[in-house]
Amino acid sequence: MITMKEKLKKLIPTKRKIMQLYFALLFNANFKGFASGNIYQGSTKQFCAPGINCYSCPGAVGACPLGSFQGSFSADRSTLFYVGGILLLYSILFGRMICGWLCPFGLVQELLHKIPTPKLKKSPVTRVLSYLKYVILVFFVLIVPIMYAFRNTPLPAFCKYICPAGTLEGGIGLLSNAVNESYFAMLGPLFTWKFMLMVSILVGCIFIFRLFCRFICPLGALYGLFNKLSVFGVKVDNSKCTNCGLCLNHCKVDIKEVGDQECIGCGECIGVCPTKAIHWKGLKKVDHTDGTRKKAKLVTRIISAVLMVGILVGAVAYYWLQPEPITNTQGNEVGQLCYGEQLQIITKDGILEETTDPTQTGKVTVINFWGTWCTPCCAELPFFEQVADEYGDRISVFAVHSYLLSEETAAAYIADNYADSSVNFLADYALDQTGTSGYYTTLGGRGTYPYTVVLDENGLISKIFVSSVTYDMLKAAVEEALNN
Repeated sequence: MITMKEKLKKLIPTKRKIMQLYFALLFNANFKGFASGNIYQGSTKQFCAPGINCYSCPGAVGACPLGSFQGSFSADRSTLFYVGGILLLYSILFGRMICGWLCPFGLVQELLHKIPTPKLKKSPVTRVLSYLKYVILVFFVLIVPIMYAFRNTPLPAFCKYICPAGTLEGGIGLLSNAVNESYFAMLGPLFTWKFMLMVSILVGCIFIFRLFCRFICPLGALYGLFNKLSVFGVKVDNSKCTNCGLCLNHCKVDIKEVGDQECIGCGECIGVCPTKAIHWKGLKKVDHTDGTRKKAKLVTRIISAVLMVGILVGAVAYYWLQPEPITNTQGNEVGQLCYGEQLQIITKDGILEETTDPTQTGKVTVINFWGTWCTPCCAELPFFEQVADEYGDRISVFAVHSYLLSEETAAAYIADNYADSSVNFLADYALDQTGTSGYYTTLGGRGTYPYTVVLDENGLISKIFVSSVTYDMLKAAVEEALNN
């Protein structure tokens, strides 16, 4: 019979749960994004969080390592080496400890599993299913993105077709804010598929411990390959081990031995080992029974806690106090005279000093905001070129590359795909020290690419497209602007 003391003890979060919550808050410290419905686009987005955390989450202050890695196949080599190097560093340092301690979506799964229901125990079937994530890693994270990279069309296949964290944090996170009501109009079969998949996975996590982590997550599969080599993690002292099997029976994931590729480094096996054969790697063993060392341990914990709280509070304050993007309310809505800006021209040779204002053509004008890192952007660029060719001198088409990675990738991408294009390529500028793209924000962009504005001959905004367009949609908008 469970005593009241034991019941109360279960309500107290463990150190690992506290750490999971801490890093979930730290990686999503842009609390203002949840209130405003905007995606943070500042300088820290150049860095990858260790765990699965969607770039498009309104609170995210860093990039997802998995999405960045898939997108890097179509960027220049420096981007691939940069993202690959970060993943390798995380892998060598922590292995799958990241899954157990640092991944926000891992916390979501574990909290769902606490809902009182019958639970599916691990079995030979679940051990076989645990290999599925390696298949997903090879096919969706490596083969498909590399195939599309050869076509110079980036495709982060896992993020686009599977990732439930992206749907939950990015999709639901943005759609739940009333200011993004217009986004509902662009939802289609792909979002329906991903939403249904997300719901299935989340419901499954109630009955199966860390369903996504164990059977689907390719990032966990990658980190697991380094578990034996990682600096930190759990390790067995074979000289003390009696092979009693208590650790394997207690573990909720499909390990065959402590510290193998399926181990998430939660450390719960350490407490159940009767011979104290399991210990943390990378940490010096200390006898905490000594009074002086107990006191030193307490002081160290207090100092660490104060520092961690200080970092979190500082991060939240930093992002909260970031200045709001400066927008021109008189020139970024349908029917208004479009706000103009002198932007630098991009050619296959690089970004020029020469500038032009895309609103001053005296023609029907299409202004598309895109980025080489944005899969839907690259997929729809041929439609803009097709329309530019079809209408010739009657219209002008501009493709404004985001400030993000414009120096590193835009010119090379244009040289490979649009060297002689009738589309005019321009470079956006940084709005402020955060690195936010200025003209995109001024014309009403809220962090979601691609974004397209169509002007009539007088420079009045006649149509705005949030996210992707088809050729037929674009042509219809141009025809409407020409005939009015």
